[in-house]
Amino acid sequence: MNPLLTGIDIRVPNLYLQEMDTVPLKPERLAQLEEFARRRGKSTADALDDALADYLEWERQDYQEALEGIRQGHEDVKAGRSAPADQFFDEFARKHGLPR
Repeated sequence: MNPLLTGIDIRVPNLYLQEMDTVPLKPERLAQLEEFARRRGKSTADALDDALADYLEWERQDYQEALEGIRQGHEDVKAGRSAPADQFFDEFARKHGLPR
């Protein structure tokens, strides 16, 4: 194992990662995780699971919002609710006092 990486034991009965016994972490990340867990009164494994679940939910929502923005932009273009890029950049530069 790489001496710069440290693993934490995440073995839990019926855990969905049954084939993965450790997650390699840099020592500074492990220290952050341990502090995070301590502040919440949880084990490092439970704190890691909570943090990962929160991040993955945030990422899922962000992805859905991005798709919706792209869909709305496509609808706007199809409906003629858009302006040529040069016109936009000229107006943006003028509004913000930027050279064009």
